[in-house]
Amino acid sequence: MQNEQVLTGAASAHEPVQSKAAGEESLAPQETRIMGRLSYLLAWFGGCVSIGTFAMGSSIVGTLNLLQACAAIAIGCFVIGIALAFNGAAGYKYGIPFMVQARSAFGFAGTRFPGLVRAVPAIVWYGFQSWIGAGAINAVSASLFGFDNLVFYFVVFQFLQIGLSMLGFQGIKWLENFGSVFILASLVYMFYSVIDRYGDEITTNLVNIEGTWGMPFWGATMLFLGIYSTMMLNVSDYSRELKKGSGPGLLATLYAMSILPCTLFMGLIGLMVSGATGVSDPIQVFASAVDNQALLITTLLFIAFAQVTTNVLNNVVPPTYILMDVFKLKFRTATILVGLAAFGTFPWELVKEESSAGLQTFVQTYSAFLGPIFAVMVVDYFILRRRTLDISKLYDEKGPYRGVNYAAIIASLVGAVIALWFSSISWYASLIPAGVTYYLLMNNWAACARFRD
Repeated sequence: MQNEQVLTGAASAHEPVQSKAAGEESLAPQETRIMGRLSYLLAWFGGCVSIGTFAMGSSIVGTLNLLQACAAIAIGCFVIGIALAFNGAAGYKYGIPFMVQARSAFGFAGTRFPGLVRAVPAIVWYGFQSWIGAGAINAVSASLFGFDNLVFYFVVFQFLQIGLSMLGFQGIKWLENFGSVFILASLVYMFYSVIDRYGDEITTNLVNIEGTWGMPFWGATMLFLGIYSTMMLNVSDYSRELKKGSGPGLLATLYAMSILPCTLFMGLIGLMVSGATGVSDPIQVFASAVDNQALLITTLLFIAFAQVTTNVLNNVVPPTYILMDVFKLKFRTATILVGLAAFGTFPWELVKEESSAGLQTFVQTYSAFLGPIFAVMVVDYFILRRRTLDISKLYDEKGPYRGVNYAAIIASLVGAVIALWFSSISWYASLIPAGVTYYLLMNNWAACARFRD
């Protein structure tokens, strides 16, 4: 009954959740925290294995040397850590998810805007990465058993992920924690194999070049930062699960140090393979370059498993909570619908070479809104609300946060225009314009008065 009340947004429905079994997620304030610091770090570690990181490494070949690439990745990861700690502060303090937190800035109806920006890409990538994972499993099956049926494995793989996702954060916790051991071992093995095979070419093409510390270097930091920019919006969905007792500095360190290893290994593998061979598809190059079947199978299984750990954390939780908020659904029902919606993205079309231009445009378009929405939410919580939220009002659809706060929408659009104009450093460039615009509108626009506590 309590969860039903919460989903209706009634003012009396913000009572904290005292306990939570597997799959019993709700939008109510989280009282029971199921993750300690180590468990939380490993969850982020396992959930941040993005195949796109290989491509980001490949894209800076000829621009940065190996030292500069390492520095760019490290800076990007520490900026991510700070950003996650900032926007996850409300969720950590009050136990509220992203869609409830966003009501403070955007209003009850206005949260559809940041929710859409976060949910649509998640579902598209859910389907895309599931197709990649199924392809890896199919390759293993064809190699070991002679059975080759990609469609079959895609359907099985997707329903397996739906089943895992229905367990909620209890399932995520154990999947990511145990899976991180396999992920780390695989990355170290792949990294060593690349150096062993391409050592001379790496020295010539990546170590003994001048590179640059100028604007291309800072653009590279944003490439690796941008991979996680979606998670910066809904980080409260995760921080509400972390047990209390960690200060802002420790939280930023937890985020940065969980993301850095995977990003560093995968980014450098992509850089080294592409720099040594001149081919920009590091996955394909690496898989074809291995000199034994055991390493090939390990690589393919890593690719498949990485899709599961990334999907259940990054691409299932956000749209699931958004469906729960908008359509008043239960967690498991919303999770199933998100998984089925991933079929509707037609990932077999997205992976085609002729689809790459459209997919890149899609990424650039939605990415332009991520920095501005992040800036609006941070300014709202830290400057306007001074880190104090009235939880009862955030669950009252007829209260002060009813409707749409157009100041937040306008500020986000202003920031998006700036981001599209300065595309190489879009996330950085959009923060100040969006944040300042939102602050000025909220303090000087009479129509926004009802959004002040």
